[in-house]
Amino acid sequence: MAKIYISLGSNINRQHYIEQGLHALTDVFGSLILSSLFESEAVGFAGKAFYNMVAGVSTELTLAEVAATLREIEFAHGRNQDAKKFSPRTLDLDLLLYDDIIADSPAQIPRDEISKNAFVLCPLAEVAGHLAHPIIGQCYDELWQQYDKSQQKLKTVAFIWPKK
Repeated sequence: MAKIYISLGSNINRQHYIEQGLHALTDVFGSLILSSLFESEAVGFAGKAFYNMVAGVSTELTLAEVAATLREIEFAHGRNQDAKKFSPRTLDLDLLLYDDIIADSPAQIPRDEISKNAFVLCPLAEVAGHLAHPIIGQCYDELWQQYDKSQQKLKTVAFIWPKK
């Protein structure tokens, strides 16, 4: 079984789409290990603030199957097929890690954003802090400790999952 980590993000009807994303991921993968939910400013474009978190799961799906499944979930929840990289999102699901595989296709693994964006690195450090980045070689806790936190501000959002 592969251990994978998925970033969830939304800046359109944020609470709703994060919850819908979690339901869909649970339907496909079963039990999720979740980070806290964070609010962060949009990066790369002027837009509403995002909600972001990271989910860890175990799966027998291949890397290609996981990438295709995440795209299907995004499209099922209002993502436009021609959406630009830096634009508003109903639901954005990015595969961050698939075990310690390094790949460029069908998805960039490990995802380049891990070390660049607080809204990815901080929640990943919460759920997989002890793991080492397969290229950089440092664990995610260390990377987060070294990160310049003045670059991007994060605010923890009260969030309970699953909903009672």
